[in-house]
Amino acid sequence: MNDLNMSRYSRQILFAPIGEDGQRRLLNSRVAIVGMGALGTVLANHMVRAGVGFVRVIDRDFVEASNLQRQMLYHEAHAAEGLPKAIAAAESLRAVNSGVEIEPVVADLTWQNAEALLSDVDLVLDGTDNFQVRFLINDVCVKHGLPWVYGGGVSANGMTLPVLPGETPCLRCLFDSAPAPGTVQTCDTAGVLGPIIHIVASYQAVEAMKILVEAKDKVRRSMLNVSIWEYATHTIDISRARRADCPCCGEGRYEYLEPATGDETTSLCGRNTIQISPSEPMEVNLTALADRLRLSGKVEANKFLLRFYATEEIRLVIFPDGRVLVQGTDDVSRARSLYAKYIGM
Repeated sequence: MNDLNMSRYSRQILFAPIGEDGQRRLLNSRVAIVGMGALGTVLANHMVRAGVGFVRVIDRDFVEASNLQRQMLYHEAHAAEGLPKAIAAAESLRAVNSGVEIEPVVADLTWQNAEALLSDVDLVLDGTDNFQVRFLINDVCVKHGLPWVYGGGVSANGMTLPVLPGETPCLRCLFDSAPAPGTVQTCDTAGVLGPIIHIVASYQAVEAMKILVEAKDKVRRSMLNVSIWEYATHTIDISRARRADCPCCGEGRYEYLEPATGDETTSLCGRNTIQISPSEPMEVNLTALADRLRLSGKVEANKFLLRFYATEEIRLVIFPDGRVLVQGTDDVSRARSLYAKYIGM
């Protein structure tokens, strides 16, 4: 990296804990961000502007108008086109910093692809909205000794936690299993304020930068909780929370990396949508499928996805990897029935 290109980071280099050596470490770093919703877009923006040399952005979804309130990389044109979030995010990020390599991945993170997508980076950032995926990230990172930073936000509240395998508790030391349905707030039931997302993701980004510039002694060893409506923050000391009987970091059992059987279903937060993912990798010919579905209803398609309007209320969004979003219902049985009726894969 020549001096001219380094000059764009001059204000960051002036910050003594980073300096020129730290900036060069950032430029040589590789980061994966899982989820390009509200948290993920802020995280990606910070990483790319800071000069992290390689950023992989992973997301299974596409841009909709309701995202624009808080998902900072997207524009009305992205929503109108129905672009996959990873593609739209990469487009925006490349306009910010052409010196950073951006790799968009339109995929659902599963036991089948998680190690391939996460094990070749220096750090993983959590921009997801569900604990199943976070446990999957945790399994990969503990198995491969990779640091990662957890974050979450709903309503006006948020929390974040750095995980340094071998040094700090992992996520399963603190939460042995995902919270039971209906026991915690979600964006569907409580909404979300945009500023809490920016605050949480900014704290995540700071911890990420500490790790990448090799200032691990400055990484927070506590869980940070923030409530912006009440203007309150507090921390929970987790320095002694590592468990010898933790299934993941204690016993080395990576249960979320074990093969699943049958199609997997996921209810998407705040979307009145069920995602159905095939148990085995597949490649769907969207053009041929569009021709078939036009006999049954309205079809819209681009090279990234296909939308099929089954009824006035129900829309199926099909991706090339076989994933289908059944929009307009939160009933898994109904979603599976529609999937079988129209897709038959």
